Amino acid sequence: VHSGHLPAIRVGRSFRVPEQAVHEYLRESYVGVETA
Repeated sequence: VHSGHLPAIRVGRSFRVPEQAVHEYLRESYVGVETA
């Protein structure tokens, strides 16, 4: 969140990340990773 990779909404002292953004981030982070 702090590096800007995930969009987030600040609510008080915490952050809320949209569920779709989490799915997209995880999908992108697994691109190119081979599974054994």
